[in-house]
Amino acid sequence: MAAKKPQHSHTVLSWLPVLAMSVVAVGDIVTGPGVGFLPLASLGPAFAGLVGGWRRTAWFGAAALLLCVALGLYDGLFQERRGFMAMVSVVGVTGAGLAAAVMRGRREAELANVRSIAEVAQRVLLRPVPLTAGPLQAAVSYTSAVAEARIGGDLYEVVASPHGVRMIVGDVQGKGLAAVETAAVVLGAFREAAHDEPDLVGLGERLERSVARVLEGEKFVTAVLAEVGEHHEVVFLNYGHPPPMVVHEDGTADFPQPSEYALPLGLGVQGSGSPKPFSVGFAPGEQLLLYTDGVTEARDDHGDFYPLGERAYLLKDADAQGALDTLREDLVRHAAGPPHDDAAMLLLRYHRHAPGESVDAV
Repeated sequence: MAAKKPQHSHTVLSWLPVLAMSVVAVGDIVTGPGVGFLPLASLGPAFAGLVGGWRRTAWFGAAALLLCVALGLYDGLFQERRGFMAMVSVVGVTGAGLAAAVMRGRREAELANVRSIAEVAQRVLLRPVPLTAGPLQAAVSYTSAVAEARIGGDLYEVVASPHGVRMIVGDVQGKGLAAVETAAVVLGAFREAAHDEPDLVGLGERLERSVARVLEGEKFVTAVLAEVGEHHEVVFLNYGHPPPMVVHEDGTADFPQPSEYALPLGLGVQGSGSPKPFSVGFAPGEQLLLYTDGVTEARDDHGDFYPLGERAYLLKDADAQGALDTLREDLVRHAAGPPHDDAAMLLLRYHRHAPGESVDAV
């Protein structure tokens, strides 16, 4: 329903010049020249400039001028100045509408260029995750809280490294371009370190140093790192992030949490020691959902949070992306109005593979 409103409004605005000039013509004929409807013919080109280009405005300006001449002759107004003044009014409004239409066209072209650059930036920053990585199938969903934006302060990535399949989902403090810049720093460091560091703790320490060097304690990033290796388990490092959700084959869901959360990235220099990794079983047929707090903190009309654990049954579609899209649609229906925070979800399925297939193969 919401998607149809802009199209409906555009249709109304498109027909508004025709309606305005029709009302002027009928009103002038019915009431006669005494009321003075004729100058209102300039409403046609004035409304035409609201949508469309300068050609549309010029066309309605010409039509309004012909209407003005026809009604002026019908009313006998060219024997006095009223008819000519009405024509001057139409020409003046048409000229102003043409100038406005040209300027709007230039702004729209500039906006289209900016959007194309933003789309390139999106592909570089939040590039598509691989459909399969080792024994995992992956799907991702991202909803930005900023209108018309496609990227924000949430981040995700999946890397098939020599040490296992490694994932990150994070949430940068704040919003806007500054948050996007911080997300780029975290993702750049993760993509490089994921291949180099032999264990997840070393990977986390590399991220902490990179983020602390850039942010200098002014902001922080909550994040959860995950690794799936040769054994049927997933290892986590949680930096103050919402716990992941593991969905078992019977549809039940668990939210594994560490015995002690680490400080968010960027604040680790204020703490002591490295965060402790913890592992949980993760076998073929099970699913892992990493997400940001924009999911679990989405509220409905009554102020209730989104019950993610209760909606785990929605992830039953045979296609991983289709299942995640179903969950996202349910989240959108639950939320009251537009989202107040970015919401990212990364779904990973442990599929059954052929005997002898390496789990580290992409």
